[in-house]
Amino acid sequence: MANIHATAVVDPNADLGADVAIGPFCVVGPQVKLGRGVVLHSHVAVVGRTTIGDSCQVFPFASIGHIPQDQKYHGEQSSLDIGPHTVIREHVTINPGTEGGGLVTRVGSHCLLMVGAHVAHDCQVGDHVILVNNATLAGHVAIGDHAILGGLCAVHQFVRIGAYGFVGGMSGVEKDVIPFGMVLGNRAYLSGLNIVGLKRHGFPRDQIHELRQAYRMLFSSEGTLMERLEDVENMFASNPLVRQITEFIKSHSDRSFCVPNNNVPAPSQS
Repeated sequence: MANIHATAVVDPNADLGADVAIGPFCVVGPQVKLGRGVVLHSHVAVVGRTTIGDSCQVFPFASIGHIPQDQKYHGEQSSLDIGPHTVIREHVTINPGTEGGGLVTRVGSHCLLMVGAHVAHDCQVGDHVILVNNATLAGHVAIGDHAILGGLCAVHQFVRIGAYGFVGGMSGVEKDVIPFGMVLGNRAYLSGLNIVGLKRHGFPRDQIHELRQAYRMLFSSEGTLMERLEDVENMFASNPLVRQITEFIKSHSDRSFCVPNNNVPAPSQS
């Protein structure tokens, strides 16, 4: 049975899983579904067609599922889906989808959304993603698995950030970020590969070495990007990390790509 504090307002039509805990002064709407073991600590508002997966924790003053901050939204029945084991810290805001973006916003499993992070309408956030304090996603942003977005960064609408990507704090990202890429600055430029992240996740040393070679080829000054892309595909066809980048670049996007700024030295990584 759910453990609901006497001061919480929970609609009787809400679907509450076993062992849900709802703390003081929370509000839970009629279309909300909370999985097993979900904890709303206090002062949390969860409304709309929102599903929160098993064992998630939501901290005070988070606003989950309220209508999008999109003037094109006109009351369509959209939804928000949050995967299991995700932690949502204080003052986080997550909005549901809109008709123009597939009607659903998704946040994956085992994510950490730190204080004040914002996930706008129609965003698609993968698993094990970290949004550091006050990281902001505009509408229709896609974030790959294991990406980390630094504090106070802002991501432009429709931008894609590939798996294992890293966005430095206070960066303004208006172009796509390749998988394993690291971007910094306002406006953000590609400053290298997320080598620290690759090592932490246990990728083989030989694959990382080849990935570095492929990166240097892709962003050299010789030929066009598509010519360099074809060379990289042929030379590193058996490397799954390189293949993620080439497939990412070849797939459709509404944005261009972050590229290196040759006037700024790349930060060193051990």
